[in-house]
Amino acid sequence: MDKIKILTLVKTKIADKIQKFESLIEETRVSNNDTKSSMGDKYETGREMLQQEINNLQRQLNECLQQQLLVQKITGDAVSKVQQGALVKTNKGLFYISASIGEITVENQKVMTVSTESSLVKAMAGLTQGQNFFVNTVSQTIEQIW
Repeated sequence: MDKIKILTLVKTKIADKIQKFESLIEETRVSNNDTKSSMGDKYETGREMLQQEINNLQRQLNECLQQQLLVQKITGDAVSKVQQGALVKTNKGLFYISASIGEITVENQKVMTVSTESSLVKAMAGLTQGQNFFVNTVSQTIEQIW
């Protein structure tokens, strides 16, 4: 399994999300500026709702920017224990420890991207090939680490 392909795909997905949020924020700001009315309170309520939406989008954008910073520090180097940047195969699946962007498909295999903050990664952090760990009372065995 090529970790560089996975890392590149993760970086691309994060960059796409950042671009999407930036576009949505800009569109919402334009809508906010275009909302004109002589209705008084309705106008202010509408503007406030749009401002809340901008704030929500900005928060999500900031999360993506944090993920991007984190992922930029990851290299494709091989590792021997579970840590940031590791590709871990367990008897339950393949996990790439980077940013949590969900499931991706690489070389016709499904890989779940998970952050170091997830309970799964916390349970297996620092472990090596052949070791067992539990998540929600389910036992898993680390079969391989790249």
